[in-house]
Amino acid sequence: MLKPEQFRKLILGMVAALCVSLGSQPIGSAAVTPDPSAATALDHGFTGLYNLDFTGAQRDFSAWEIEHPDDPVGPVSEAAGFLFSEFNRLGVLEGQFFENDESFAGRSKLKPDPVVHGHFQNAVDQAQRLAHARLTKDSKDRDALFALTLASGLQADYAALIEKKNLASLHFAKEASAWAQQLLAVCDDCSDALVATGFSKYIVGSMAAPVRWVLHMGGLPGDKQAGIADLKMTAQHGHYLAPFARILLAIAYVRDKDKTRALELLIALRTQFPGNTLFPREIARLQLVMTK
Repeated sequence: MLKPEQFRKLILGMVAALCVSLGSQPIGSAAVTPDPSAATALDHGFTGLYNLDFTGAQRDFSAWEIEHPDDPVGPVSEAAGFLFSEFNRLGVLEGQFFENDESFAGRSKLKPDPVVHGHFQNAVDQAQRLAHARLTKDSKDRDALFALTLASGLQADYAALIEKKNLASLHFAKEASAWAQQLLAVCDDCSDALVATGFSKYIVGSMAAPVRWVLHMGGLPGDKQAGIADLKMTAQHGHYLAPFARILLAIAYVRDKDKTRALELLIALRTQFPGNTLFPREIARLQLVMTK
């Protein structure tokens, strides 16, 4: 049986992949580099999230929802924005760059914002309602399957890292995996969807053999190299999640003691998203460590 602390470490490693798989425009276009002249409100929203401009991002997501009231990707993107802002406030993403989870566990904790949680849950519920409505008309609707995958993943993260409800989090994580498999079955080139599978495979594959076996039996397989391959695929061919796949690759490289490759990715991300204060902080920390 997986111990609570082992499960917490697993979720801690997976959180970025699951909670900030931000969402997308229609999934069929996920491998296409967006044309700046044809940028949608969702494009602007995701750029805002990467720059940590949560207010601006939510304004853009709301604009998309007004124009596309039956699209579940709108509210699930809004939910991701709320959760991402809360995790940013709590310092979760910085913790991912520590080479051991004890360093992150020793930080001071902040209490979650109940108002933000209310907004988050309302957005998740709306996304699920719209997604299921679309699936009744078309069981292969890509946007509906993607929205349900993200909705379950977001709930898994909130349950594990904020509410400390490990069993509930495991339930949501397995649910997200099931929706993701349905999505990939109808869209094998949806590169953005590989973010969650990639980092989870990497984290589970990094754990001890007995723990990997238990997780595999529970529907969470692990393979470090396969996980890295998934992340590289999104980094190269993804749309909205390509930058985040590079963040996850940087985290993986730090944990595998390959700080040079991690630094290269972070420097490129800092240039692309100058409003994100996480990148320069982690670059400075890595450079300091590398000079010792």
